[in-house]
This record gives sequence, structure tokens and C-alpha cells, in this order.
Amino acid sequence: MSSISQRIDRLPATPMLRRVLFLTGLGWMFDAMDQGMVSGVMASIGKEWQLSATDLGLLGSASAVGMAVGAAAAGMISDRWGRRTVVTYTLILFGIASAMSAFAPNFGLLLFFRFLTGLGLGGELPAASTLVSEFSPAKARGKMVVLLESFWAWGWIVAALIAYLLLPVYGWRIGFLLGGIPALYAAYLRKGIPESPRYLEQKGLLKEADEIVSKMEQQAGIQNEGTTPQNLNKQDKKQRVMLRELWSRTYLRRTVVLWILWLGINFGYYGFVLWTPTLLVGKGFSLVKGFEFTLIMCIAQLPGYYSSAYLIEKIGRKPVLVIYLAGTALSAYLFGHGESVNAILISGCLLYFFSLGAWGAVYAYTPEVYPTKVRGSGTGWAAAIGRIGAIAAPYIVGRIYQENGNQAGFNNVFLILTAVFAIVAVVVAAAGIETKGRTLDEINS
Repeated sequence: MSSISQRIDRLPATPMLRRVLFLTGLGWMFDAMDQGMVSGVMASIGKEWQLSATDLGLLGSASAVGMAVGAAAAGMISDRWGRRTVVTYTLILFGIASAMSAFAPNFGLLLFFRFLTGLGLGGELPAASTLVSEFSPAKARGKMVVLLESFWAWGWIVAALIAYLLLPVYGWRIGFLLGGIPALYAAYLRKGIPESPRYLEQKGLLKEADEIVSKMEQQAGIQNEGTTPQNLNKQDKKQRVMLRELWSRTYLRRTVVLWILWLGINFGYYGFVLWTPTLLVGKGFSLVKGFEFTLIMCIAQLPGYYSSAYLIEKIGRKPVLVIYLAGTALSAYLFGHGESVNAILISGCLLYFFSLGAWGAVYAYTPEVYPTKVRGSGTGWAAAIGRIGAIAAPYIVGRIYQENGNQAGFNNVFLILTAVFAIVAVVVAAAGIETKGRTLDEINS
């Protein structure tokens, strides 16, 4: 007889795992659409309401504040009440708040709705990646989570298409409405997602866990050996994870690396992605041309994700993270110094390729470094700390851009982002642990 975790690790990619991946990814796609809409509407909103660059930075930061709160709270909630509960209800909150953003009568209320949107988005993402990670066998775990993250690219592509085709005709409000309503339908579809068997096992709910894994084994044509009861006492089943536990000697190194990784990649990514159309307008391109360039760059995300999904199981998590973070740093430098249309497009495509490939590896890597009892909290807190970077970056970029002028501001912004990505790559290379090919039990023993 084997444990639930051991039984999952000997499975191939079953139809149930693919269903969990698809339904979780569908919500992920609408999350990305919303974030892409912010990028697309910033210039339009700024023009309609006569906002400064600093004001627009606050618009990007508002949802990031909500994401920080949501990630920390939802991570702990998912360890207490389950991953499925969190990924369903956070998506409902996100969908309602995103749709309400379309009806905001003034800038203050728009900021409030963006905060609520971020609350749902921030809570969903770490819980969703944890759920997919825990459903996946060791040999395919990294690939599955990166494929989950690849839905983010499709969401951005749809958002870029809406910005390019619809926003110039119907205005910015249509963007938020089209992002919010489908998310509610995706939340309805998620009713069919089962709870994580590893989570159920850790809570002592072996019968429920066994039923789910037995169905996966039946789909794979593998004989059910049964589950060995785990020695879980009452305290284990109802354990509350405290933040200080993540800073205990057992997890100190992992927590430090993850928090720096999340803080840096959030600062760097949201420092450029929300501002790209606006910055391109400052470079002298029309708003429609800025949307067109952004759409082309967004398409470059797809090979970034898929190459990362392939390499992460071939060469490991650390090498992929270091290579893609270093590639992002170099691309940010080239983009910041691009003068011709071709230089901007090529370096911009490379920037989106490497940065989103790195994001896929981050989401695959993070849930693997903590045991099941603290995995949701550890992942949630890393995401929450990362959102500090997402909060600060849009505002800081707006200030730098406003105070230094279009050309110097553009160059200075990307010099800072280059340094951030390079520092994070060095930290991961020097202190990160490798988790490729190891079971979740082995990683955390």
C-alpha cells in the first residue's frame, strides 16, 4: 500500500489532471485579460479624465495592493479550508469587481474597484498553481504548472486584440466589461474541479482523497493498491500555519529566495507591461500603433511559455529561471535603448518572451519548496510580498517618466528594470534549491 502522494506520482497525465488544468487555466486567462486591459486603457483613461502619469501609476498600483492582501489571506485560507474553495470564490469576486470597473463614474471609484479586482486576482493565482502542482506527478509537475501559466499569454493576446480593435471605437469601459463577465462563467465551470488529494490526505480525509486518486488510476489503467493511513493527530488536521514558521530554520533559505524572486519579478514585469502602450506613445507612436506593437509583443509570450515548459523538466527549475531572468534583463536594456521601429519590436518581443517564460518557471517552482501543510501559506505569502513590487513599480515608473521627460524617462525606466532582473537572476543562481524530478515528499523531507 502507498500514500496518496506516492500514488499520484506514479500516474501519467490523466484526463482528470487535464480537466483541472483547463478549468483552472480558463480563469487564469480571464485574470490576464483584466491585467492586459489596464495596460490598454491607461492612455485612454488618462486622456478622458486628464490624468497625470503619476495618477496613471496609481491605477496600476491599486489592483496590486488588492493582490498583495488577497494572496496573503487566500494562501492561509487554502491551507485551512482547501484549494478548490479559494480558486472558486476569488474568481467570482474578481469577475464582479472587474465588470463594475466598467461603470466607474470617476477616478476614485475606479481605483476602489481595481483594488477589489486585485483582491480576487491575488487570492486566486497562488491557490490555483498550488492546486495544479498537487494534482501533478513529479515527472510532469513543472511542465503542468508552466502550461497553466501559459493561459496568461492567451489572456493578454485577447486583451491586446480588444485594445487594438474595440477600444478606439467603443472606449475603455468595454474592455473591463468583456474581461469581467466571462470570468463569472469560468467560476461556474470550476464547480466541477475536485479538491487536491494531497491536501485531503494531509487533513486526514483519506476516504475522499482515495476516491479522487482511484478515479485517476482507473483513467490511467493502473491497479489501485489502496492507501496507507497517515499518522495525523488532531492538531495536524486543524493546524494553523503562522508566518513565523516560514522563517524557521527549516524554511529560512527557501523563503528568502522566494520572496526576493517574487518581489523582483513583480517589480520588473509590472514596471514595463502596464506602461508599454503609454511609453510607446511617448516615443512618438500613435495610440493605435502602440496597441498594435503590444499585440505583436504579446504573441511572443507563447513560445516563451512553451519553451520554458519543455526545458523545466529537461534541465531543471534553477537553470530555466536564471536563463530566462538574465534574458529578460538583457532584453529590457535593449528595449530601453531601441531607436528604430525594428529595434523596438525585436527587443520588445524578446522582453515578453523571456519575462513570461520566467513567470511560468516561478509558478512551477514556488509550490514545490514547501510541504503540503504550509504550501498554500508559503506560496501565498511569496505572492503577497511580490505584490509589493507590483504596487511600487507602476507608481515609480510614472514618477520617473514624468520627471525625466519622454526620452530620458524611457531610458532610465528600463535601466532600473534591467538591474532588478539581473539581481534576481544572481540570487536564484547562488541560493535557490533545485526541485526537478523529486517528489513533493522528497523535496520537503
